[in-house]
Amino acid sequence: FVVLAFVVGIFLLVKAQQPLITIGIAMFLALALNPPVSYIAAKLPSRSRVGATALAYLLVITMLGGLLFLVIPPVVEQSSKFAGSVPSVIDTVSSQRHFLDDFVQRYGLEEQLNTSIENAKQQASDFASNIGKLLVDGATSLFNGALSMFLILVLTFLLLIEGPLWLEKIWGLYQDPKLLKRHRNLVYKMYRVVVGYVNGQMLVALIAAACTLIVVLLLSFVFDLPANLALPMAAIIFLTGLMPMVGATIGATLVTLVLLLNNMTAAIIFLIYFIVYQQIENNFISPAIQSKKVELSALAVIISILIGVSLFGILGGIVSIPIAGCLRVLLLDYLDH
Repeated sequence: FVVLAFVVGIFLLVKAQQPLITIGIAMFLALALNPPVSYIAAKLPSRSRVGATALAYLLVITMLGGLLFLVIPPVVEQSSKFAGSVPSVIDTVSSQRHFLDDFVQRYGLEEQLNTSIENAKQQASDFASNIGKLLVDGATSLFNGALSMFLILVLTFLLLIEGPLWLEKIWGLYQDPKLLKRHRNLVYKMYRVVVGYVNGQMLVALIAAACTLIVVLLLSFVFDLPANLALPMAAIIFLTGLMPMVGATIGATLVTLVLLLNNMTAAIIFLIYFIVYQQIENNFISPAIQSKKVELSALAVIISILIGVSLFGILGGIVSIPIAGCLRVLLLDYLDH
């Protein structure tokens, strides 16, 4: 019966993997937002946790909206500028076409060129025939993503409101005061690990954003880049850098594309800089900061990330550091007792 129960439990966990991931993300966000919510609730005259949670949500949405307002206009402006310059680029290429024709005829590449053109036409035709399906799939994915995000935000809101009540009910079941004190201390230490991890990731993202601001400003002095791009690019790196593991890569890709609309050399230099910076951040900056925030050594941080990524992919890498910190808390408590 024990073996059967274990097998059934594993089967149910695998079947309920997606809902469990959603609940886990909501719990993680609730733990991260709990300190500001508790602070706001303590300052409110009514001590209402519902009002404090709503104010915290409003504050976060306002900050994200302000950053997006800072980022979107320059990106749209540069895209429009690039779109306006495309006709002149096409005219320039067309005027130089005779050099290409001479090269093709000299080396007998007419057949290869014609084959390439036919393949490109065929791929364009296939894309045009499937564009309806692609649009439907893209709209479906976007809708599902928005629905999942809304569900996570609702769960986080409810956890922030009801979480302390659940904890008080659980603590009320204890009959042994010493055991109650020990377990409350354990939960508090693990809570501090998660909050420290979130604060550490914000600090890592802030450092990356500050370095990006300096680099883009320096590039604007050397190349034909608008200086007002520096702050929006730093905001992009900060926003995406809040997501561990993959966020910095996404941010660097977006910044490189925006710079590419203005100056290819500047974009290549920034890409090289960020590849080097990413190695420094992953191996020195992030482990050093997170080791202090979650009270793990830098070696333990790197090992936990490697194990998390190898077992559960990107999601495992994101949650590996707080899980390792919580396991450390449990291990030290077990050894003490």
